[in-house]
Amino acid sequence: MGIFSKRVKPTQKAYAVVTGAGSGIGRSFSIELAKRGGTVVCADINLEAAQETVELLEGLGAKAFAVKCDVGNKDQVKALADDAEKLMGHSVTLVINNAGVGLGGKFDEVSLEDWQWCMHVNLWGVIHGCHFFVPKFKKQGYGAIINVASAAGFTAAPEMTAYNVTKSSVLALSETLSAELRQNNIRVNVLCPTLVPTNIMKNGRLPGHYSGLADDLLMNHAFTTSDKVAIKTLNNLDAGKLYTIPQPDAKLFWLMKRASPSLYTKVLGIGYPLFNRFVK
Repeated sequence: MGIFSKRVKPTQKAYAVVTGAGSGIGRSFSIELAKRGGTVVCADINLEAAQETVELLEGLGAKAFAVKCDVGNKDQVKALADDAEKLMGHSVTLVINNAGVGLGGKFDEVSLEDWQWCMHVNLWGVIHGCHFFVPKFKKQGYGAIINVASAAGFTAAPEMTAYNVTKSSVLALSETLSAELRQNNIRVNVLCPTLVPTNIMKNGRLPGHYSGLADDLLMNHAFTTSDKVAIKTLNNLDAGKLYTIPQPDAKLFWLMKRASPSLYTKVLGIGYPLFNRFVK
């Protein structure tokens, strides 16, 4: 029996690597892991933000380390995987591929450069995280992965094509890895939230007429907080669950899309022009 039997919780006293740990859900994951007795490597492209998270964890009495990392760069993620063990003095037991960026706009108005930027972080960042940590988990006989996708991965909202594609790919990757790695005692959970109050849109690329609305929705009309999302996701990982769909609206979209995908897409197409009239 592996270390991750039903009686063992992989988020307790974990040796974890969290990407995008400088803010938002990544910071919330890091803080909650520290509260559970974990040691955390906080990786972020913004080293100063990562260090701020480390200081919060140290204030809780936890060991934590800040590392600058562009997750879309395979060499930097490989170095992160190798250096994390040295920093913590222990093999990594949990990786949370959280780093992400927001991108919106009509399909024919989004440049290929923007597509590449979005995929560089949202998709390749997750692929790189899994690519360099899974072999280590296999070698040690256990491990756990949380991939942060989005409800955008199954809602197919218009004017979010590139973002939707990256998040649906992360969802598919996670489902595949869950099936493939179960025999290796490696748990996988994929997080698919709707609106969570984070900086993803402030640091993202959106059409001007949507930017103010997106900020307002994220900060004032979300059904949850990043802290609650992190706690729920970690608890689901401990329980051996594959999916974390934390909000009621996300669950509704999930059920609608699965129950009648053709009808769902048709209704979405009818509602899209009406939404545009309201926004503009």
